[in-house]
Amino acid sequence: MFSIQFIESKYLFENYNVPFYSIILLDDESHFSVNFVKYKTKQKSILFLSPYQNLKWHGSTSSKVKLLQFHGDFYCIEYHKKEVACNGLLFNNIYLQPYISLNNIKFQEIVQLIDKMEIEVEANKRFSKSILKSYLQLILAICSSEKDDQLGNRLSQQTNSNELFIFQELLELHFHKERNSSFYANKLSMSLSSFSKKIKIQFGKTPTQIIQERVILEAKKLLHLTFKTVKEVAIELNFDDEFYFSRYFKKEVGLSPTHFREKVGISVVAK
Repeated sequence: MFSIQFIESKYLFENYNVPFYSIILLDDESHFSVNFVKYKTKQKSILFLSPYQNLKWHGSTSSKVKLLQFHGDFYCIEYHKKEVACNGLLFNNIYLQPYISLNNIKFQEIVQLIDKMEIEVEANKRFSKSILKSYLQLILAICSSEKDDQLGNRLSQQTNSNELFIFQELLELHFHKERNSSFYANKLSMSLSSFSKKIKIQFGKTPTQIIQERVILEAKKLLHLTFKTVKEVAIELNFDDEFYFSRYFKKEVGLSPTHFREKVGISVVAK
């Protein structure tokens, strides 16, 4: 449900794909891929992963990293979205890089909070669980604030962001039915090659990858935040049948929708 580890990155990231939310403190420069998209971080960065996001380490050398994991049953980010707003910012956002880079003071502030959490885990007293949740919420709130500030600065520096915003809006409207890149290129009055190049430069992945990730993200939400059957989820996402949907989901996530729901659970806010 909740754990803190201090571990060698090369052992952790050989095939990291778990049913937990993960917060990984990276003291050194790091090279890795998340869902097969490559990233390079500066020193003092924090990586955020949602359940069953695939992580692979690309560094030639290994380093010690601090890993904090929690299950959705321990702390529901959807339930606490008003206080923390990390769902869609730190976690579960296909348009943003999955990490933040901090100055040394802010990074050490997070390290100290996790150190306090380790002490509380060892103490294992009557109110330890509540204290751990409070520390976790504070970490998420601080990191959400930092990422929000960094995102605002980045957007103010972009000169070609209008088309990218329109693509995001179009995808949010049409991903249930339209999964062909050419549909979105036509909507933007762009050639497919020009559209694909611009998306790749901005997001580090192709339009097809983004479309697939959006479909899978919605599938995960429906499996975790509703009581709908796999068949009902397949219908809502416009798949021909639940078996095709299950194959599609398993290819992208690594396990079936049913197995995903068993591992991640159904949220306390499920409807």
